[in-house]
Amino acid sequence: MTPPSRWLVALLFCFGIGGSLLSSDILAGATLLIAIGGMVIGYRKALYANGWDKPKELRLLHFAFWFFVLISTASWALEGFSYEGGKTLGAHARFILLWPLLLALTYARIGATTVFTSTALLSASTVILLAAAMISDNSSLGQMLTGRFGGGINPISFGNIALLGGMITLTGGIYFLHTRRQPAGFLLLFLGIASVFVAMLSQTRSNLVALPVFLLLLIPLFGKRLRIVAAVVIPVILAGALVSNDRMVSSIRNLMQHNNPDSGISIRFEVWGQAWQMFSENPLTGAGLGGYSRGIEAAVASGQAPEVLLQCCTGHAHSDFFNVAATSGIPGILSWALLLLIPLTLFGRHLFSTHKPSAHLAVTGTMISAGYFLFGLTEATFNRTLFLTFYLLSISGVAAALFQELGASYTGRRSVKVSATIITKNEEHHIADCLQSARLVADEIIVLDSGSTDRTVEIAKQYADIVEVTDWPGFGVQKQRALEKATGDWVLSLDADERISPELGREINHRLAAPDADAYKLPWAVTIYGTRLDFGRSGRAPLRLFRREGVRFSDALVHERILIPKGRKTRTLCGRLTHYTHRDFGHSLEKSAKYAWLGSLEKHRRGKKTRTMIYPTLRGILTFIQVYFVRFGFLDGAVGYLTAVTYAQVTFNKYVGLWTLSRKDSLLKNRQL
Repeated sequence: MTPPSRWLVALLFCFGIGGSLLSSDILAGATLLIAIGGMVIGYRKALYANGWDKPKELRLLHFAFWFFVLISTASWALEGFSYEGGKTLGAHARFILLWPLLLALTYARIGATTVFTSTALLSASTVILLAAAMISDNSSLGQMLTGRFGGGINPISFGNIALLGGMITLTGGIYFLHTRRQPAGFLLLFLGIASVFVAMLSQTRSNLVALPVFLLLLIPLFGKRLRIVAAVVIPVILAGALVSNDRMVSSIRNLMQHNNPDSGISIRFEVWGQAWQMFSENPLTGAGLGGYSRGIEAAVASGQAPEVLLQCCTGHAHSDFFNVAATSGIPGILSWALLLLIPLTLFGRHLFSTHKPSAHLAVTGTMISAGYFLFGLTEATFNRTLFLTFYLLSISGVAAALFQELGASYTGRRSVKVSATIITKNEEHHIADCLQSARLVADEIIVLDSGSTDRTVEIAKQYADIVEVTDWPGFGVQKQRALEKATGDWVLSLDADERISPELGREINHRLAAPDADAYKLPWAVTIYGTRLDFGRSGRAPLRLFRREGVRFSDALVHERILIPKGRKTRTLCGRLTHYTHRDFGHSLEKSAKYAWLGSLEKHRRGKKTRTMIYPTLRGILTFIQVYFVRFGFLDGAVGYLTAVTYAQVTFNKYVGLWTLSRKDSLLKNRQL
């Protein structure tokens, strides 16, 4: 893809988001064109040719979208491929375009400016729709305030997306002000406020639920003084929004005076009750994608539900939760939760980033996920194509922009001395690459070898500042010896089979220019049998980088711990620590057996016992479940499965070894008696 093509992708993104409320076809067309470009990029492997280090967070995001489609497909198949269910699946199937969208938007290098420009266009289109309606109907603003404005589409869809677009535009205005682009900043603030105002004209009650959450999400972007001001202003804004919403005021008055909700709320309660009944009857599979419609029709025909449901509520249950529960059962609820929680977690961890573009994009992504959760409490957002496609394109755009900005943010130069410590034994295959990668962040490299019989020491002397040969007292004591020789303010403790990736190196140097913590965890990227694992065993982030003063290693024979003094702050970096854990399967068997036996000895040394074989068996099974399912190891394919089995075997062997040692102790004790 050439630079003009990159601009075209960015323009299509702005065009799609900006024109969402003008026509759903604009949004759908732009999404499809960007996705086609992403397919071409994926086929040509253009991103990987440029050295793209695929973030595992994007893979997890991809899984969430695909899993939702998979569950919908299964529900459709189990019900017998009904026509009604096929229409719903046709809408859900758009989610399979997430990965091509991510590839295209990443290759186009869109950033915070592009994202906020697109939502500014959305807010502008919202205002234009109001002005056009007033002109065409010869209406005044006062007349508009007395009705429900929907911009020519469903007022709920219009109001929710207009509110979300307006709040993101406000976020963009704050971003431009923070980056000293005042004219653009004030323009976006104006458009954002105007869009929020127009959104309230839709009289959509779910907007009043989402608005306080959106306003609270803006607070991390303010300084301490402005946060105090916000704490006073936000309740005033909410009170004004509540008073101006005639539908909500009427609902509250009716509830207080007659102890009875209005007809719209009553109908929703009825629909939710019917949906929950369908879920109760088929909790594992639900009634199928088309089963909800058939269930409502049957309930009305039998007199168990009012006829009004046939006019408004046969397509969906007016709630994402109840809708997926009724149609897809427990798997549907899980797929819906992952669809919202995974993006929410991805963006939420960067809310307090000191890098302004990343922080503002994190707020934006969190708003989208939280907004769809709140909108989905009273509306089936993922059954409406406008809602669904907007979520697809906006999440992919903000995610691609966030990682683009994070990658460009590592520009600082460390101001402290770093010592790298490595312990070795027969690591000639790894040591050179390990030490060269350590030099990306270390001023001093210390290697302690415990009697290698290969060329490890010879190679280490070519790259390290200090190389010494010692005995082998165990992992904890040996690493403590290396630590005591370090003279740097900070220490990077590496194993010989680990590598600092270039991106991680830039991030470490940037963080150590002005450290915001006393220790850092480095997420693993286990590489085994030619495959880099992003999940499973790579689900861990071991502590490797820390301020030297007051720190020591535990004296464990294996699986030693870094003991950080109380009160010190620990953070997790984004870059990956590549871990070449096994050379081949034979080495895997050898290393696994060694670590299992050392683990047995360590637990025995600490007085632990295992009296039956049940416990080792259960621990092995639990390890497999943790690595393969809880840490999403299944996303790493066949190698992920093999790794999960391997670690389950190690755990089993470790506790079996402890069982043999415990049994030996018991036999000796009985003989003495």
